Amino acid sequence: MLVLAGILPDFKLQSSDGDSATRIAITAALGAGAFGLLSVLVWPLLVRALLLVPALVLGVLAFFLNGSLLLLALSLIPEGRGEAGAETAVVVAAVMSAVASATGGALAVRDDDAYRRRLYRLADRRRRRRPDGTPGPTTPGTVFIQLDGVGHDVLTGAVQRGLMPTVGRWLGDTGPATHRLTPWRTDWSSQTGASQLGILHGSNHDVPAFRWYEKDTGEVMVSNRPASAVELQRRAVERTGDGGLLTVDGASRGNLFSGGAEQLALVLSVAARRGKENRSRAGYFAYFSDPANAVRTALSFVAEVFREIGESTGARFKRRRPRVGRGGLYPFIRAFATVVERDVVVAAVIGDMLAGRSAVYADLVAYDEVAHHSGPAGKDVDKVLRRLDRSLALLDQVADHAPRAYRIVVLSDHGQSPGETFRTRYGLTLGDLVRAGCGLPVPRKARRTHSGAEARAAVRAALRRPVEEGAEQRRPVRRAEPIVLASGNLGLVSFPDVRHRMTREEIDLRHPALLPTLANHPGVGFLLVRSAERGALVLGARGAEVYLDEDPADLGPLADFGPGAAEAVRRTDGFPHTADIMVNSWYDPDDGEVLAFEEQIGSHGGLGGAQSRPFLLSPLVLGDPVADGGELVGAERVHHVLRGWLGEDSGPEVPVVADSYSYSASAASVDVNDSLSGVPDSTAFTVPDRAAPDKTL
Repeated sequence: MLVLAGILPDFKLQSSDGDSATRIAITAALGAGAFGLLSVLVWPLLVRALLLVPALVLGVLAFFLNGSLLLLALSLIPEGRGEAGAETAVVVAAVMSAVASATGGALAVRDDDAYRRRLYRLADRRRRRRPDGTPGPTTPGTVFIQLDGVGHDVLTGAVQRGLMPTVGRWLGDTGPATHRLTPWRTDWSSQTGASQLGILHGSNHDVPAFRWYEKDTGEVMVSNRPASAVELQRRAVERTGDGGLLTVDGASRGNLFSGGAEQLALVLSVAARRGKENRSRAGYFAYFSDPANAVRTALSFVAEVFREIGESTGARFKRRRPRVGRGGLYPFIRAFATVVERDVVVAAVIGDMLAGRSAVYADLVAYDEVAHHSGPAGKDVDKVLRRLDRSLALLDQVADHAPRAYRIVVLSDHGQSPGETFRTRYGLTLGDLVRAGCGLPVPRKARRTHSGAEARAAVRAALRRPVEEGAEQRRPVRRAEPIVLASGNLGLVSFPDVRHRMTREEIDLRHPALLPTLANHPGVGFLLVRSAERGALVLGARGAEVYLDEDPADLGPLADFGPGAAEAVRRTDGFPHTADIMVNSWYDPDDGEVLAFEEQIGSHGGLGGAQSRPFLLSPLVLGDPVADGGELVGAERVHHVLRGWLGEDSGPEVPVVADSYSYSASAASVDVNDSLSGVPDSTAFTVPDRAAPDKTL
């Protein structure tokens, strides 16, 4: 306060006649003390009262609330010596909160005495709160941290280059290894919706892509739309018969799906919840109730926005290729993913660990969001990987002070494959190519393909913005023209006026040039269609055909896509909502590059390269996920591995009761920001009517 009073002309701590240094110091002490007390006593009440506003708006209001508290504190100083302009009060309060945060240890992410003391106090406080005085659980808990989009090769490369020292230490770089690293292989749909649904709920059946058209309902399903996510979760629970991985004393943080957890924050599949009991915004309250957290996150958010602007400007000046547009709102979306969501999710996990919860699953989307626009490798993502490692180090420290032992498992849902976009290389989109093959008019200028990611959906949910419509619509008009959707380097073509999945013969009869046009295009790797006689059929260039009704001796166009490609394609062919034509882009096995049908230079969603090779990093005290020496294939298999680990000490998970899920059309009007709140201790949720409007991507 003294320093700021000497610097800022509108901030005074002395009377107009002047005061002695001692008097000024006493005035500063009184002002700082009053401000501190108000921050402790009044701030949490103000935050709770304002939790109905969108989350990002709350972050902005934090500055003005802080300034108001400072003005109130100055008014309490005897003889009116404290004085500040309204704008100056906001600045002074922000600086004071940041300094208090730094000196108190809240800014620390490495091992220091102040932060250790703070953790000890929090852990002791948790223990003292036990009503019966009993000790904490004797069985260990498990924390699953998903590093969204970080592939196996990216992780190992980051460890080798010293970007992730915590992971390196776990793998034995500086001592005995405590963890093992296991690669696994995704399904054909290598994206968060399919992978996380399979990991958390044990089934990703009938999830052919990130977005797809369902002919029986006339709707486009998008994995990170709340209405779609809740329906996908319902289908998975119905298919498996249990609530999910986290049904026993679990917490789900920052995920698309709940996993059956009772404690939820930033979970999109519960966005359809409504009612007063779901408006507590407990996930944000736990974080923003400390004004130092609000200031810290806000300052980091602004710094990240300017960092992205600087990096994208540098990429343009250097004419770096490949490159996609990074203007508009993207700097703010990136800052949300790499700062706000990271801080809130990590803080929530810390709270779960100090509360002694049995199982926690959290998703950190920072790398995935940056890699989509900057590429899977380079200085931009290196900085993100460093910060993710620091978050892991912080959780590792918290585990030492939690009321029970914790095993930290780190995994990813998919990787990312580099490469320029289909539109950049050929000057047209996949939709344009399909229209040309159908003999339909093609626009003179290729329009950008709408692209979605988890962070963008979370931002729109936090702002309570409606769903962002792209080329696809919620309920496309039923007409003869095809619907073309993109999911990374996987494209889907559907004819909405035909209620069943069209066969190759029907497509050829209707549009004789379409399949040859697609199969022979240099940007296309292969097509999947259904033959009326033999079922699944893969088409490639120059008339190559591979039937998958039996294991083919010659994989033809699938040969370059690695082991398991035929099995993955065959499985997707059996889904009820597989598109009439599934299009996988070209893939270069030498460089690992693909061509994204969306505007992304780091993409995932189909077959080809690192996108299909995520990782599982687990403590050695847990069983080997591939003890038989085989390969870990598919998200559903990963679910069974994780469930087995939870059952090693705590017993099997609880199956869902048939009546524990209620479905009501009354949820058609939903409040998306409810997905970002804490919710009551109940696994029941309401599924909206199919015609309900979406509230996020």
